[in-house]
Amino acid sequence: MGITIYNTLTGRKEPFEPLEPGRVRMYNCGPTVYDYFHVGNLRTFLFFDVVRGWLTYRGYRVRYVQNFTDIDDKLIRRAAERGISVRELADEQIRAYFEDADALGIVRADAHPRVSEKIDEIVALIQRLIDQGYAYVAGGDVFYDVGRFREYGKLSKQRTDQLLAGARVEASEQKRNPLDFALWKAQKPGEPAWDSPWGPGRPGWHIECSAMAMDELGPTIDIHSGGSDLIFPHHENEIAQSEAATGRPFARYWMHVALVQVDGQRMGKSMGNFWRVRDLRQQFDPEAIRLFILSAHYRNPLEFSLEALQQAERARQRLYNLLEHLEHLRGVTPDREPAGKEASWLDRLAEARAQFEAAMDDDFNTADALAAFFTLARDAHKTLGPDSPRSLVERTLEFFLELGEPLRLFRAYREGSRRAPAAAASEAEQLLELLIEVREYARSIRDYELADRIRDRLAALGYRLEDTPAGTRVRRMASASPATGD
Repeated sequence: MGITIYNTLTGRKEPFEPLEPGRVRMYNCGPTVYDYFHVGNLRTFLFFDVVRGWLTYRGYRVRYVQNFTDIDDKLIRRAAERGISVRELADEQIRAYFEDADALGIVRADAHPRVSEKIDEIVALIQRLIDQGYAYVAGGDVFYDVGRFREYGKLSKQRTDQLLAGARVEASEQKRNPLDFALWKAQKPGEPAWDSPWGPGRPGWHIECSAMAMDELGPTIDIHSGGSDLIFPHHENEIAQSEAATGRPFARYWMHVALVQVDGQRMGKSMGNFWRVRDLRQQFDPEAIRLFILSAHYRNPLEFSLEALQQAERARQRLYNLLEHLEHLRGVTPDREPAGKEASWLDRLAEARAQFEAAMDDDFNTADALAAFFTLARDAHKTLGPDSPRSLVERTLEFFLELGEPLRLFRAYREGSRRAPAAAASEAEQLLELLIEVREYARSIRDYELADRIRDRLAALGYRLEDTPAGTRVRRMASASPATGD
């Protein structure tokens, strides 16, 4: 059936058909490198790395580009506050980005262009828009004339009059229309600048990605991606600039990740409710953070909490426990062919693979794909033992490692160093985890009386258990004492 993608441009799922069969050109709007990135940013960067991984799994050759915005107002202000140059700040933060992204298992893009390294391409694109009548010079600034692009608003599904009424737009006496946006900004005192036909200055935000994407991938790309907060004005403006300049569609598929929320509000630096990735990875295994991010469909908001990360840590531990169990069985099980009902386990593996692949093919539904993972892990614990044929154990281990690859899971196992996150947990937290494991075993052997007793006793202590396809989740009720001992 193939892969389907929800296309923000059309508002529906569509079969994925790249411009060139077998090859995918993919661009992701990367970070503005003025500070360490947080979990809200991480969701976008991590998810589209998984999209790239799944496309590769399905046999596509993917060229993936993610930019760095290394010059803008935020960088200029932050650099001035710290008494360093914008270049020094950008270099520092790009190094920090790679440290955090590498730790989270995010594979580096094929190209990471920086705005400051693409000034010639940006200037050339702006000049092209001026020559074609889509942009105008006002003093030392250059603005895009939104009124000249008839399809403006097609991505955000808003008419120009609606945008004028509701959008926050740049105020400038130089602009002909309030919706017009800056392509080039004349230099202000103390700001870094580059030469241009219109005088010294720097690029506007929106023109940067158009120039970098087209320079790296060509006039039409297959997938353009970013957070949902970029739909307007950033991606809307990218379409207007790029399609005006080339006369061709800029991107065939537009994909957007929903926001990460804290108590129902968007996570963001401006909100003051953000968690930096580098702080979280000091407390949680990177793969637990990854499982948390992938636990919800990318188009649904993701509610952040430390409790949710603790649950993801327990889920990660269950998967690693299974890998360790399979590794042990591989050394003790008999080398013989499956007999009788044993062969039905191969059908179960095929069923799980089909479920996993169907979920990922259906708009990269990582939540359902992980559910198939955890359900199979539970079944494997019940089915495979010391008397099982070694071939079934090995096939099961291969299943998890192969399908874990596009999700970038099991890196510690592949590197031969299984992590032990519980070592830093309190005794109370370890006992809670042990009780949950005993209850899961009781349920697997149909001892529901014992399972219910454990559940009820934990409820009396203030811990509510919820059974899900991904395993048992623990919710601490108001009367419970923190399991971490904090």
